[in-house]
Order: sequence, then C-alpha cells, then structure tokens
Amino acid sequence: MVSGKANSSSRGRDPDGRKRAKPPLGEAELRDLALSYAARFASTGARLEAYLLRKLRERGVAEDADGRTAAIDVPALVARLVELGYVDDAAYARMRARDLGARGYGARRVEQALWAAGVDETIRADTAPGEAARRRAAVLMAQKRRLGPFGPAPEGDPLAIRKAREKAVAAMLRAGHDYEHVRFILDCSGMAAVTQWLDEAAEAEGMRDTW
Repeated sequence: MVSGKANSSSRGRDPDGRKRAKPPLGEAELRDLALSYAARFASTGARLEAYLLRKLRERGVAEDADGRTAAIDVPALVARLVELGYVDDAAYARMRARDLGARGYGARRVEQALWAAGVDETIRADTAPGEAARRRAAVLMAQKRRLGPFGPAPEGDPLAIRKAREKAVAAMLRAGHDYEHVRFILDCSGMAAVTQWLDEAAEAEGMRDTW
C-alpha cells in the first residue's frame, strides 16, 4: 500500500521520479499566469512582461486543433492589465521609494531601483525624494551604521581616523546619498545640529512628506 505522503510527494513527477514538464501556454493560460502574478506581487509593466516572456521560453506556445501555433502579443496583454489597473507603475514607484527611504537608502539608490524595474523616466522624476526626505534617509543610514554623531568619537592614530572616515563616506555614497549630506552628518558635533538640519528642510517644504 502506498502511503498518502508518498502519493503527495509524487505529484507533478513522472513514474521514474523526474519532474513532469508543464504543458505549453495558450493565450488564456498566459493571461491567467499574468493575473496570478499581479495578484501576488507588486510589479511594473516591464517586470510582468519579462516574467511572461520567460514563461513562454520555458514552456513554449500551445498548438491549436490544427497543430498550428499563433504568436501571443505579450505587450498587448500587459498593456490591457495596466489599463484595468492590475499593474500600476506609479503606485509601485511610490511604494518602492518609501520602502528604500525607510531603510535609509538615498535618492540615487531609489533611482537605480526604479530604473531596474522598468519604471518610466517621468514617473521616476515624479517619485524622486525631496530635500527633507533625502536628509532623513541619510540620518537613518548614519544611525544604522553608527557613523558621525551616532558612533564613538574618533580618537587615536590620525591615519586610522582618516581611513575610518573615508570608509564611512564610501558606505554612505554606496547607499545613494549626496556627498554634501554625508559630509555634514559626519562632521556634526551632536544630535542638536542634526535635528536642526532636518527641521530646516522640513520647514522649507512646508512639512510635506515627499516619500
């Protein structure tokens, strides 16, 4: 007698244990895949299109009753889902920008992430963080890495101090922050100066949250 566990583990596999190949995709099946993907993941039109094209390469296009295959217009399918609101590049960009900013990443990293996701240049520009948000993200990253006023005061060998500062600058720049912001934070004497710096930018923007 074969146990239920054995039956469960053999699903999707041939009798010899090899993984069973999934059937080729028709337009209806590809549309179902697209809807499932859009429901499970926040995505852009470009990412969804890349996913569907990959699935077509992996599984091929299904033949009709006459044994013929018809090309599936993947861009048109994606455009239709965008039109229906299942995929929204602007909403994705706002969400991704907020997430990266809350993790302490700067405007350059936001731009790079949105570009890699296929977000249009106009949307990337509209989503770019303002000065107050840039400063908040830089301060958050400095806190996480215990840099500037958030870490121990530099002391000891001047060469070691200089190297530690260069390492801190490089880390902040890799996180996407402006050099002017990095320099200000690393040179700050204490939290009072940091708070004033943040407040100045927030007041200049009318306390507008740009993330």
